[in-house]
Amino acid sequence: MRTIDPSQPASREPESVQSVEEQLLLENLELKRQLQELKRPASGHSAAGPSVHLWRPSPITIWAIGLGVVALLIIAFFAGYIPLEKQKAVIAGEALSREQALPRAEVIRVSRGSPRSELELPGNIQAVTEAPILARASGYIKRRLADIGDRVKAGQPLAEIDTPELDQQVVEAKATVQQAHSVLDEALAGYEQGKANLEMARISAERWSQLVTRGVVSRQENDTYRTQYQAQLSGVQSLEKAIAAQRNSVAAADANLARLQQMQDFKVVRAPFDGMITLRNVDTGALVTSANTLLFRIAQTGTLRTYVNVPQSNEASIHTGQSARLSVSSLPGRFFTGVVARTANSLDPSSRTLLVEVQVPNPSGALLPGMYAQVDLSSARADPPLLVPSDALIVHPDANLIAVLRTDNTVHLQKVEVGRDYGDRMEILNGLEDGNTIIPNPGDLAREGRKIDPVPRAEPSTGTNAPQTGSK
Repeated sequence: MRTIDPSQPASREPESVQSVEEQLLLENLELKRQLQELKRPASGHSAAGPSVHLWRPSPITIWAIGLGVVALLIIAFFAGYIPLEKQKAVIAGEALSREQALPRAEVIRVSRGSPRSELELPGNIQAVTEAPILARASGYIKRRLADIGDRVKAGQPLAEIDTPELDQQVVEAKATVQQAHSVLDEALAGYEQGKANLEMARISAERWSQLVTRGVVSRQENDTYRTQYQAQLSGVQSLEKAIAAQRNSVAAADANLARLQQMQDFKVVRAPFDGMITLRNVDTGALVTSANTLLFRIAQTGTLRTYVNVPQSNEASIHTGQSARLSVSSLPGRFFTGVVARTANSLDPSSRTLLVEVQVPNPSGALLPGMYAQVDLSSARADPPLLVPSDALIVHPDANLIAVLRTDNTVHLQKVEVGRDYGDRMEILNGLEDGNTIIPNPGDLAREGRKIDPVPRAEPSTGTNAPQTGSK
């Protein structure tokens, strides 16, 4: 940019080489110069100094400035106002076309659910047979022959108990039995002697009776012998009862001895069935009390049972002999097949659930009692229900409605009977047919006879029935 001398008038510049902007800049500089000269104090200039010349823009400059402003206004008008008016016209046209066009709505076709009733519930795995092993004899653990995790057979020794008191009781019981037999033998000997005396008294009484008939002896002497015979007969009968009582005493002594001897057999604790030791509660030298001390706990793990609580809405699909499949989180990718062994045939009033027992073979021992499992109780069903999205249901105080699309694209509000609710979908028991077209989530379109522009919804078929889950 060239240097401009402010002392020279701006009008002396050739106007052919100056643009409008340069003219404005020169005028601005001249005005500043004149203001500075006016503000100078009067003392700084002599009376004979040079005279002040005020600059005034030329008519050409004024016309140039005016033309520039007009040009800017025209440019602003064409750059803003006209496009804005065009945009308003386009929006108004679109709004008018939308008002005149039919409302668009997504539609789907109704189809039946899966031919399998899928039901997956949590369950608790337990042993089919599990029993605590308690001490039947009091004493001290002499030897422990099994520990937790050991697999044992039926009758296998698990522990041996030292029972000195029981051994002494057996010795005492044997002596009591011998004493009872001795008393019985004595009673038998007395009975034999009594029988002999009875026979002697009978013979004497018969002889004296014959002598009385001949008049050889007196009647008094005959009565004496007859009385002696009766006394001997009563004595023999008493001895017979004493022998019976003594035999009972012998039997009681023998039974007591046998009981104690059987208790001695419990000195060796044995496994009642094949299984695995899941608990060991004592060690060598521990004092145990009969029927009070828990020694071991044994579980039969060859076959396990899983208890599942089936909701009331699904209990009709559960039956004995039905197959089931188990999976546990600790064994990913592995599945175990079982069968429904039995059901409670009664609902728990607190949870409205049916207790179901599923037995699962466990030959490898991979499953353990106490595990938490997911049980798949899927079963085939002959007549799968119709399924619709839950948001398609229109709930009225007097009926449940579904917006059905007729062949002429008009809406019909159809009354339906609702079955089970799966959350995002629900069963329709009555009112719809397979293949009907419905409007999911109709909203304001739910008006009888309203015509719409249908658009198929891009989503999976309503026939897909997601697996159901429940609480344990």
